[in-house]
Formats: sequence, C-alpha cells, structure tokens
Amino acid sequence: MRKGEIVTAGVLALFSIYLMWKSTELPVGYVAGRGPGGGAWPFWLSAIMLLCCGMIAWNWWRRTSPPSQSDEPFLDGYGWRMVGFVGGGVIAFVALVEVISMYGAIAVFLFYYLRFLGRHSWGLSLGISLVTPILFFFFFEGAMQITMPTGLPFTDPVFDILYEIIY
Repeated sequence: MRKGEIVTAGVLALFSIYLMWKSTELPVGYVAGRGPGGGAWPFWLSAIMLLCCGMIAWNWWRRTSPPSQSDEPFLDGYGWRMVGFVGGGVIAFVALVEVISMYGAIAVFLFYYLRFLGRHSWGLSLGISLVTPILFFFFFEGAMQITMPTGLPFTDPVFDILYEIIY
C-alpha cells in the first residue's frame, strides 16, 4: 500500500501539471468584459489537484496516513480482476462511441456496470441505462447545443426522433 499511495500521487501530480500546461493555451485569468477565460476552470482545478497530491506525498513522507503505514499489497487478486473488468468496460465504451454513438455507448456501459458489476436488478439496470442517455441527449444537444458523435448511419432513426422533439 505504501508504494501504491506514492506512485498514484506521483502519476496524478504529473497529470495535473500536464493539464495545467495544456490549459494555458487559453486564457486562465479573468478576461475583461467576458469573465473567466476558457482555460481558467481546467487550470485551477488541476492546480487544486496538484496541491492535493502534494499533501498526499507529505502525509506519505511523515507516515501519517493508514496506507503509508501499511505493508499490505496495493491490490489483491479481486482488486486486479475489478481493474480489468472496469478498464475493459471503459475500453469497450470508447470503441463503441464511433459505432453506436456516444449515447448508445453510455447506455451499454451503464447496463454492463449496473447489471454485471453492480449486480443490480434487470429493471433498475435497464431503466437507468435507457433514461440517462436520453437525458444527456436533451442536455447536450438541446440545452447546450453541443453535438456528440452519432455513430454509424443505422443509429440515425433514433436521433431523428429525438431531434424532432428538440426542434
């Protein structure tokens, strides 16, 4: 656990630094007459994450956190299996976006996660995995006017119906 804590904090700190650097491509401060610049939110969130990583490293060095005092393995067999199941689900989600659309991939991922990993009932799993992408559709496409990937042409009839509701 001790090694896992500092390695995780280090990886997240490097990721924070990268995000801060990338955010500076847009203004990170206040733009007169417009408000916060486009990079402000990701920059300052990443800065807070970097500060938290520093606090984790400080506690690790002083051995004040429970993981920093532990000699147990970072992950046992069950933990590694769950990392594989969740990681595999995320990889499948990303691969499905271009095939069945962002919303279809969300539905499949939620169903997989709720029913097979979470062992929830069929009704709850189906309900959440069908309603959530529809709500996301109306939020992103309707309210925010942000178009998400729609997948291959066979998904068009579903989107035609939803677009008719919006417009």
